[in-house]
Amino acid sequence: MRQPKYALAAYDVEAEDDEIWALCTDAENLFGDPHPPARGTYALLGCAPEGELTTALARARADGSAPLGFLALQILDKKGDRVDEWCLEDVRVLSDRPSARDLSLLDVTIEARQSPHNSFDYPQCPPLSPGYRLLGTEDEARGSCRDLAYVENSRPDLVEPSVRLLGSAPQGALRTALNAGEEDLGHAKLIRLDASGRAIQCAVEGELVAWIPSGRGLVDLTLEPWSERPPTAAREVWELWDDGRPAQSNAWARCGTEGRRYWLDTVRDNHVAHTLDAAPGGTYHLDGRYITDEPGFFCALGEAVNGPGGYFGGGLDALADCLCGGWGAGRSFNLVWHDAEVARTCLGLTPRIDNRPWTFEELLEFLAAKGIQVRLA
Repeated sequence: MRQPKYALAAYDVEAEDDEIWALCTDAENLFGDPHPPARGTYALLGCAPEGELTTALARARADGSAPLGFLALQILDKKGDRVDEWCLEDVRVLSDRPSARDLSLLDVTIEARQSPHNSFDYPQCPPLSPGYRLLGTEDEARGSCRDLAYVENSRPDLVEPSVRLLGSAPQGALRTALNAGEEDLGHAKLIRLDASGRAIQCAVEGELVAWIPSGRGLVDLTLEPWSERPPTAAREVWELWDDGRPAQSNAWARCGTEGRRYWLDTVRDNHVAHTLDAAPGGTYHLDGRYITDEPGFFCALGEAVNGPGGYFGGGLDALADCLCGGWGAGRSFNLVWHDAEVARTCLGLTPRIDNRPWTFEELLEFLAAKGIQVRLA
């Protein structure tokens, strides 16, 4: 019999220990990467086009549509000063017509997808705002518009398949419910186990909706998730934890960016709280050989402070919280950043647009502001 990969436990937020309902050999349809942002249709109302937008409009009139690429909408206050920014990617100009509000302006219809770096779903101008300033990738002028209208979502919502828990050995309350023929099997959470049977991380939560026999006293269970599913990258992370918490540093380095992001979730969930932080003024060594993206910096920092598989923040806000104490080190310590040139090259030196990953210089500025003395090596 194969070693169970998952444990199914009763969903009880008040329980201190999980009540295990079944051990499951494997799971199907568990992973669910976020769908790429849907392409939507938008109208730039009261638009005064400039630069490449003017060129794209001329091409769209001749050819039916024309590519524009990246478009930033700078939100302006009543004085015309920038207050925020919202971005569209892979923009295609579809058509235009005179604006009903002002015949000297245009209503321009475009198709695009939202930038994944947007910090809010839809832009809103403050009272008395003149609207939006339109910019390209390098802040080149593309005109202005007085308002933005969302016309439609060009892709229907996709239905996710149910999770199937294969080769499950029911026990406790679940076995009693199955033997009694109950239809309401209850709410549960699925936990990923390592090879020794120790819990690594909760994978998904949902409702048990069906079961069928699968032979030798085992059953296949159907779970309808209500929580987000783990991304595909979680599979690789869990395999790296299959022998327990990693004993060697940089196991995360073989993962791509999404895998590193999930690694940070995993190490946070497995963090053992410290009774006392290390004394202030200590020195930690940051292995910079694999810091090729922003998650890589936090993976390496967690291991610098708390050893292999360690956690010390998964973002700057979380890092600031860790520095308040209880996570292994408080404020005022020294950090020797080895092979810093890797991050300097890969993270870049200066920002280009809002809501993008932190640059090398910004990370250094943040650390200095928090009392961390950094020496580049």
